[in-house]
Amino acid sequence: MIAVSNISARSTTLLRGVCAAALALALAGCSTTKPDRMSTGSIPAVSRSYDQMNMDQLRQVEASTGRAYAANPKDRNTGLNYANLLMMTGKNTQALAVMQQVAIAYPSDREVLASYGKAQAAAGQLEQALNTINRAQTPDRPDWRLYSAEGAVLDQLGRSNEARSKYRQALDLKPNDPSILSNLGMSYVLQSDPRTAETYMRSAASQPGADSRIRQNLALVVGLQGRFEEAERIAVQELSAQQAQANLTYLRGMLSQQNAWSQLSDKNKKTATN
Repeated sequence: MIAVSNISARSTTLLRGVCAAALALALAGCSTTKPDRMSTGSIPAVSRSYDQMNMDQLRQVEASTGRAYAANPKDRNTGLNYANLLMMTGKNTQALAVMQQVAIAYPSDREVLASYGKAQAAAGQLEQALNTINRAQTPDRPDWRLYSAEGAVLDQLGRSNEARSKYRQALDLKPNDPSILSNLGMSYVLQSDPRTAETYMRSAASQPGADSRIRQNLALVVGLQGRFEEAERIAVQELSAQQAQANLTYLRGMLSQQNAWSQLSDKNKKTATN
């Protein structure tokens, strides 16, 4: 297993950008909003159909859920679903405002606090998100969702070793959970190690309950290694052929900048011959 962390800083930065942009495209079909790196494991389960919707459909559901929220802003589940939909459509500031109100109404609800921390992280309030998640976690009754959420925030802060420790603590409580394995895989993507990421992504995608976003993440890490035909076969199972091709065309274009893929390919060849 080879790590590609030795490529130039410029290429590393580029790969981080590829990861972010491609994940956003995969989630929304053709969206360019910031991805939800805490998308799995840190929020209550919502309808799997959300992951299959295009942006127009998500906005329609967001509007109807918003009306339900306006009619009863103290309803816990409506607030959680509404905030999640807002983040899926890129409205992170509004999602945070919704979650602030839900957290006020349910200050001791650990699931609410986990989602509040997620919303804070999505809005760029990373340190605040860590505080919220840590406040929700209790040593005598640890919650795997909170460990996974904490790991995702730590990854965004660049504290990858700590993040992976949290994911493994989550896996101790919830073995083989596809959402945790996916988050662990994305941690390696952010450290420019798509081969190791693929190992975790394939394991995540093979688990019962793996959703569309997890398989799209697998397509991403395969594509990052230049195996575009294989990535397309995976992606087309989740997206329309047109959307899958658009994502891969975008990924090819990003990797062609600064000869990033050439540098990765050269590294792989040199390692294979050693």
